[in-house]
Amino acid sequence: MTDPAGPGPAPAPVRILVCDDHVVVRAGLLALLDSAPGIEVVGEAGTGEEALALAARLAPDVVLMDLQLGEGIDGVETTRRLTAGPGAAPHVLVLTTYDTDADITRAIEAGATGYLLKAERPEELFAAIHAAAQGRTSLSGPVASRVMANLRSPRPSLTDRERDILAQLATGLGNREIARALFISEATVKTHLRRVYDKLGVETRAGAVAVAKERRLLP
Repeated sequence: MTDPAGPGPAPAPVRILVCDDHVVVRAGLLALLDSAPGIEVVGEAGTGEEALALAARLAPDVVLMDLQLGEGIDGVETTRRLTAGPGAAPHVLVLTTYDTDADITRAIEAGATGYLLKAERPEELFAAIHAAAQGRTSLSGPVASRVMANLRSPRPSLTDRERDILAQLATGLGNREIARALFISEATVKTHLRRVYDKLGVETRAGAVAVAKERRLLP
């Protein structure tokens, strides 16, 4: 028997705020999203500060966030402020070209609901937006692989002294300068450095600093 009331009202579209500092990229995203069913772009921002102001005024369901935003606060800090704000906070879906462990970890810790790479197909982006609006996580394949790999291989455990020496190393100091700064002998510095190299799986000072930054071991 046919329902006399007919079909129910169509669900409201997902309201999107796009934040990307590249005008051409932003224009391309707007054109792409304009063709997506069930998605409505309500605003666009070129900086983190602009995104915060527009989000407060427009109350989008999802903010599509780039990580590198040129001058001003970056996408991670913008995400942190958006998700920690008073009232109903929007969900943040990161859309970026960067897939390093550090970028992924910082974005997720800041409150991002999902993390997509710009190389994804439009259908994947549309699906991720709808998922984010419902609070469900979406990760690009490479991002998901990195997250799982990090879970299986947790960050190495460094002692406080090893962290101190690594932090000094990152500033470009040599062993003698590190010893003076930390009031220890140069031989002690060398001993700790060997242990740091072993734990990080590197053989050089530059390698130790690079891995430490990648794994967010530096303050």
